[in-house]
Amino acid sequence: MHLIHQRGPLHDLPDTPEAYDAVLADVVEQALARLTPEGNLEHPDCVDDIGDTSLGITSLLALANQRTQDPRLPEAVLRSLRFHLRERVFTEDNPGYPNLRVHNSGLPYARYVLEPGAHPIGDWPSTVWALLQLVNVVEVGDRVIHDELRYELGELALGYWRWLTEATFFNPQEAGNQALGCVVGGLMLARQLPGDEGKAVRERALSLYHEEIRAHRVSDRGALLPPEHGGAYDNNYSPISLSFLAQAHRVSGEAVFAEDGDALARYIDARLTNGGFDNGGPRYSEQHSAFESVLGLRYFGARIGSDLGRYRGDSRWARHAAKADGGVDGHFAWMLVWQIQDATQWHREPSKESARHQLRAGTVSVAFDSRMTPAVIEADGTYYLPAAVDRQHGFGPVVDGFVYCRPMGEVRVRDLRTDGLTAKLVTKPVVGRDHVLRHVRSLYVTDGTTLWTTVAVERLPGDPYLLAGLPYAADDGDRVRRTAEGAVASAGELRLTHPQEEGPEYFDARSELLQEQAAFALAADPRGYGNPDEGWRHLVGSTALEAGPIADAPDDLHVFAVQYGSAEPFAVEVTRGEEGLTVRSAAFTAVLGAADEHGEPGLTLRA
Repeated sequence: MHLIHQRGPLHDLPDTPEAYDAVLADVVEQALARLTPEGNLEHPDCVDDIGDTSLGITSLLALANQRTQDPRLPEAVLRSLRFHLRERVFTEDNPGYPNLRVHNSGLPYARYVLEPGAHPIGDWPSTVWALLQLVNVVEVGDRVIHDELRYELGELALGYWRWLTEATFFNPQEAGNQALGCVVGGLMLARQLPGDEGKAVRERALSLYHEEIRAHRVSDRGALLPPEHGGAYDNNYSPISLSFLAQAHRVSGEAVFAEDGDALARYIDARLTNGGFDNGGPRYSEQHSAFESVLGLRYFGARIGSDLGRYRGDSRWARHAAKADGGVDGHFAWMLVWQIQDATQWHREPSKESARHQLRAGTVSVAFDSRMTPAVIEADGTYYLPAAVDRQHGFGPVVDGFVYCRPMGEVRVRDLRTDGLTAKLVTKPVVGRDHVLRHVRSLYVTDGTTLWTTVAVERLPGDPYLLAGLPYAADDGDRVRRTAEGAVASAGELRLTHPQEEGPEYFDARSELLQEQAAFALAADPRGYGNPDEGWRHLVGSTALEAGPIADAPDDLHVFAVQYGSAEPFAVEVTRGEEGLTVRSAAFTAVLGAADEHGEPGLTLRA
C-alpha cells in the first residue's frame, strides 16, 4: 500500500526551456482538440473548482503563443476569452453565500460550482483564482488582445478585486494560501492599471498583507507562519503559500515578502525529511501539492541555500492540474506560467546551517516539534512517527502510561558536528504524575547512515521503557509505501507492540490505513472540512517500539539507547565521571557535561 499523494521529489522534474515548451505543446494539442464552438476549454468532467479552469487554459495558450507564434492560437485565445466573459462571469448574488458584506453589489465574481446555491462557500477562492488567471492572460496575451478587449478584461479584473476586498469579508476560510493569492492578484493588477488607480490597488494589497495576513501569523517550531485553515502549517497548502510569497516578491520588490518567504522556507526545510516525506496539517496532513509549489520551493530554496525540491509532490499534477483520465485542467494554471517565467535554478544541496528543530546528515534526519520532541525520525529510508500510549503522543520514557516528553520549563538544545558525526543534545525538565521534576536528556548522534539515540533521566519508579516511535512508511522509488516495521535495535530489550483494542481510536500500523484517513475518522468534520491534526490528537493507542533500559547505568539514572537504520546488535556503556555523563559505543564517545554559566548543557563528541 502506497501513500496516495507523496510521490516524486519536485526537483527531479526537468525545468529547462525545452522541457517547458514540451509541456505547453501538450497543453496546446489537448486544448485545441477540446475547444468547443462557444469557446469552452473546461475538462468535460469538471464540476467543482470550475470558475477559473477555462480561463487558466486560455492563459497557457496565450503563453504558448508568446513563445512560439503558433498561428492556430490567437483565435483560440480570443474565442475562449469571449466564452469566459459571456458564460463564467456572475454579478447576481449566489443564493446562500454567507460571506457578503454588501448584498446586490453587482460586482463580478466566479463560482466554485455553476449551479446557483450548490456550493457557494467556495466562491471567494474561486474569484481569487479567476483574478489571477485574468491578470496572467492580460500580461502574456499582448500579441493577441486588442485595446478594446484589454480594457474590458481590465475592468473585469478590477471588479473581481473589488468583490474580494469590498463586497465580501476578506479571507473567510482563514486560508493563508487564498489570502496570499488575493494579495498577489492585486499586486499584478496594479501594474496593469493607470496612474493613481494602480497605485491605490497596490497600496490596498500591501495593507491587506500587513493587516490581515502578517498580523495574524501563527508560531510553530520557532517560526511565524501565514495562518492556514486555522493552523500554522499544512503539508498541502503551505508550500503553495510559499509560491505566492515568491510571486509577490517578484512582482512588487517588497522586502517583506522575501523575509517572510525565507522564514517559511527555513521552517519547511527543518521539518522535511531527506526523502521528502512529511506529515501534519490542519486541512490535509498527508496530501502534498505538486506544480503549485514548484515556484516557491525553487525560488526560496535558492535564497536560503537548501534543497527544498526534495519535497515529494503528487506527480499526477506534476506540471498542471489534471483530471482522473490525465487530461489537462486549467485550475491554478498561473503557477505553471510563473515558474516558466522565473529563471531561478534549483538549489540541490542541503543547507550547511544547523537548525534548532532539525538534525540532518546523509540519509538520516530528525524533525522536532515545538516541544523538541521528534515529529518524524528518518533512517534507512524508513519514517517513524510519534507513537501513542494512553492518549499521549511522543518519544520519551514511559512509566505506567505516562510519557515523559512534555516540558515544564525551558528546553535546552546543543548542536555539534565533528569527526564526521552530527549530534544534538536536548534537555527537558519534565514533571511526572508523582509531581517530581526530572531532567530528560536525549542525545541524537548520526554518521549520516545510522541514528543512535541515548536518553537519560533521573531514576523512575516502576518498570519504565522508552517509547521509541511508530514505524509508518518507507521509501519505494518514486512512491512511499506503508510499513509496520523498520531496521531498529536497542541496547536493552526491544518490543514492537500493536494495540489489542479495536476502533478508530487505535492505530495498528499493520492495517491498510493511512495516517490522514485515520485522522479524519477521528476529526469532528469530514475530509475537506475537518482538521486531521485535531482528529489525530484523539488517538488513544498505536503500534509502538518500546525499548527497555540498559542494564549497567549509574544507580541514580535510567538510560535507554536505540539505534535506527540498522538492526545489528549494539551496546552502550554509560558512566559518570568528573567531566559529566559519558556515553560510549562502537561508533562514538560523547560526554554530557555540566551546564555553563547560562545554563546551557555541555557536550563533547568524538568518533
